Amino acid sequence: MNGSDGIPFEDRKDAGRSLVRHLSRYRGEDVLVLGIPRGGVPVAAEVARALGAELDVVVARKLGAPGQEELAIGAVTANGGEFVNAELVADLRVSDAYLAGVRREQIAEARRREARFRRGRVPLDLRGRVVLLVDDGLATGATMRAAARSVRKAGPAKLVIAAPVGAAETCAALRNEADEVVCPNTPEPFAAVGYFYRDFAATEDAEVERILDEFAAHRAAAK
Repeated sequence: MNGSDGIPFEDRKDAGRSLVRHLSRYRGEDVLVLGIPRGGVPVAAEVARALGAELDVVVARKLGAPGQEELAIGAVTANGGEFVNAELVADLRVSDAYLAGVRREQIAEARRREARFRRGRVPLDLRGRVVLLVDDGLATGATMRAAARSVRKAGPAKLVIAAPVGAAETCAALRNEADEVVCPNTPEPFAAVGYFYRDFAATEDAEVERILDEFAAHRAAAK
């Protein structure tokens, strides 16, 4: 498959370099780039480098359906940002008790992972800034919705959702969650995000930590 941005992308770095061409107008502004771990972080890092911006993460965790953990009935973040697919919850007859339990479990896991990725560093301040919220692709959009709601709580001046590729319907729906959605490639039919990458190997925790350490060292050196 070929597209205006050369999909399939070689890897997440290639996708990030492609995406930044659609975000160049934010160069020079007070921008903070947030990657959604794990796969969104290498993409976000390329965007942050090109824009001369800071980089941080927001961990969003899927709420798996009973007996079908890979089927997302919603998502949550460390600070309680949440999206629940009410229609799917009703169709699957998910109980309030199950939903409350999986919500608690995944919020706790999101907090644990954010603490691990930051290695004791405090989260960067989002207030009054242009925040670019980046993932490697948008399929159902559940984790992105939860992440966007989390970011909104922090009071950014502008929230931009950005991904190199996504399902057209999902990208359209996400416009209700942000000031702008930048998703330059919306191929049809849309299968899975990995279909649009030649190398879609899993991003490991250690890679996320290395990238964040690199940006933190750069911030420290610039002071």
